[in-house]
Amino acid sequence: MQKNNILPSVNQLSAPLIRSLIDHAVALRINVMRLENGTAMIDAGIRTAGGLEAGRRIAEICLGGLGSVKLRASTNYDHWSWHVDVHTSHPVLACLASQYAGWNLSHAEGKQSFQALGSGPGRAMGSKEELFDELQYRDRADSACIVIEADKMPPVEIADMISKQCSIAPKQLTLIMTPTTSLSGSVQVVARVLETALHKAHALGFPLESIIDGAGSAPLCPPSRDFLTAMSRTNDAILFGGQVHLFVQAQDNEAEVLACKLPSSASRDYGKPFGAIFKDVNYDFYKIDPMLFSPARVSVTSLITGKTFHAGKVDMNLLDKSFNNQCG
Repeated sequence: MQKNNILPSVNQLSAPLIRSLIDHAVALRINVMRLENGTAMIDAGIRTAGGLEAGRRIAEICLGGLGSVKLRASTNYDHWSWHVDVHTSHPVLACLASQYAGWNLSHAEGKQSFQALGSGPGRAMGSKEELFDELQYRDRADSACIVIEADKMPPVEIADMISKQCSIAPKQLTLIMTPTTSLSGSVQVVARVLETALHKAHALGFPLESIIDGAGSAPLCPPSRDFLTAMSRTNDAILFGGQVHLFVQAQDNEAEVLACKLPSSASRDYGKPFGAIFKDVNYDFYKIDPMLFSPARVSVTSLITGKTFHAGKVDMNLLDKSFNNQCG
């Protein structure tokens, strides 16, 4: 990957998006507060209603200001016509260095414990993930933002830890809370359809510097107040209905192999809603094949030859089964 000094700052680019989110908080049905250390806390679905537009904006913040997220109606789906479309011309940086939920945030134990995964541009400043060594990217900025998928507010100690690792004052940090059970949370998770393809390409050993551009789309799933059902539906939107197109600087044989291995159907665990799979492994996430988490259908275009390779399929029956049923 190119060196950091010629790459954009995901935190600087996302800063105006965060300010706009705060400025339009009332219209977006979200709530903004300050922790005792000065950190801005945005509740986008825990004690507030949030909504589709809030989720769309938060998804663009997750991409570090390097991508666009839109809602679109499609006539190709019988029941689930509304889709979340994602595009970025910096797919590796936007998806892996920012959007990917890779920062393990934890504090205390027992009833007072807090455990969640953090995503967003602040990861590139403060997270100790080894992934950043591979990407050869670290960001520096005056402010940072982390998006947290959790159904309760984090303690101030989490904000103190993040700001310290990002080398900024706590008042320069923004935390955005998007529970999976909320409308905002469901949109920003489904908007990870392109990120799942990038993450799987990385796991398959495909050279990330060869991924030049990308776009993805997945159906907007109905929310659920039951966490397991909500988690299943957001995953299944991508596994059964997600579509991604990658443009790679690679020869035809490399592009074809990537296309064949990328779809979710290439996984041994493919075939039923995520909630059912999770239940079958006694709710042990690490027993699930990591190769499952990827889009349903992919296209990979070689920018050297112009040829495109297609693999996978949209499975409407499994999508209907997931979106119409409760899990557990």
